[in-house]
Amino acid sequence: MTTDAPHLPRRPLWSCRACAAAWPCDAARETLLTEYVGNRVALSVYLCTMLYDATSDLHLLYQSGGPSPRELYARFIGWVPR
Repeated sequence: MTTDAPHLPRRPLWSCRACAAAWPCDAARETLLTEYVGNRVALSVYLCTMLYDATSDLHLLYQSGGPSPRELYARFIGWVPR
């Protein structure tokens, strides 16, 4: 799916509005790295907030399954360069 739409999360599923991949998708990650260049702490705080919201939403959707805490950490925080 190609589109000029911004790669933002579709809640409560936490898929990308533009490409339907799990958010943050690769395009969203690139955009976030560009937006937060030189301010990795602010990027980490933002992503932790998104992780918190996603955990709550996904827990309500998938009460007996869904992504594990480890998977969510890797998806939201683990990709940020150290």
